[in-house]
Amino acid sequence: MAEGSPRAVKEVYIVATEEAEPLGPEAIGEAFETDEVTVELDEAPGSFRLRSAEAEIAVRFEALETPLGWTPELLNGSEAAHARLRRARGLYRLGYDTPPGSQPTVGVFEALWCARGLLEHREGVLVDASAFKVHEEEDIREITELDFDIRDHVTLHPVPAAPGDAPLWVHSHGMAKFGQRDVEIFQLSEEDLLPAESFLHELCTDLAFGEGPTARTPMETSNGEAFMLVSSEEARHGILRVSPDTFEGHEGEYWTVVSPEGRHTTSELLRPYRSRFEQEDPSRSEALASQAARLRPAFKARFHRRGLMEPLTFLVRAPFETHPDGDAVQENLWLEVLTWEETRITGKLVDGAAQTTEWRKGAAVEIDEDSVNAVAMGRDGRPLDDEEMQGVLLAERPS
Repeated sequence: MAEGSPRAVKEVYIVATEEAEPLGPEAIGEAFETDEVTVELDEAPGSFRLRSAEAEIAVRFEALETPLGWTPELLNGSEAAHARLRRARGLYRLGYDTPPGSQPTVGVFEALWCARGLLEHREGVLVDASAFKVHEEEDIREITELDFDIRDHVTLHPVPAAPGDAPLWVHSHGMAKFGQRDVEIFQLSEEDLLPAESFLHELCTDLAFGEGPTARTPMETSNGEAFMLVSSEEARHGILRVSPDTFEGHEGEYWTVVSPEGRHTTSELLRPYRSRFEQEDPSRSEALASQAARLRPAFKARFHRRGLMEPLTFLVRAPFETHPDGDAVQENLWLEVLTWEETRITGKLVDGAAQTTEWRKGAAVEIDEDSVNAVAMGRDGRPLDDEEMQGVLLAERPS
């Protein structure tokens, strides 16, 4: 695993509330005391510690004489979250410490559960100072309940760094909360940006779970392409036409992605990721929609007569509105069907939106059956081809 920092993490999370009065001792105890968690009150009002086998969370309260009144431009979040932050009168600063050998995500989620508890008793938002994000209470509820999505925890920042056709330097913010360096990659074109972000999200996920590659050791991606991590202290010296001024404010330690030979050439590395963002061929979309319309009656009927222990998964695809650049766009997402009542389908998203966290993996959604534009099935975790699916749709319910 790439070298990380100590398991003690400073106050990267801040719960900002509109109330200047801190939670009292009784309310703190009711909110957090369980069989697994003990509460230790500090002398300062509203400040306390939560101790469990997984982590120790230190909460420090600070009252503001007047509302905060402003929010940093770099903070990513909704306008409603920014407005609530501007009205903040009380700040709960959260730090955490985990035992040696703990998975890096443990402390993060213990702190997030603490933040969720605070937001259930005080109206406000959560600021992730390491990733420059501001989350509303609903965000925290989804983050703590749904499948892990690294995009909730890190921000990727593209910066023009050099002249030419591949000028972009993309780096992350937010990995410090996992006890890891942030990551960076150089010499990217605009066309490389989305594939690079997809790759870096995979890399950050591995690092967050303590499964990252060893420094200066070639490693293969999930697509079989090779790369290597080297320290930014070493890698930045070998970059041509990049001014040292570019790194002002980013003097911390990063892991730099390079080729196995140590060069800043990553076009082959990103090649498999480009296909994820290519538009589906219109003829393919039309064929899938036609198949879905033709099979829907049998698909729906077979779903309703499935066996209780039958290892079948029923999947449908439908368009969802997302806002990757502020403007509304339609993105097709797959969901596993959980219920199908008359014309309404309730399901769980198999994958989240490609460029935003508006629709998170594992989220429960409801759609109209007329919006379905593709169907698929799986058995024991294996996708069925068209011929196999046809056979299953005609099969009777197992005895």
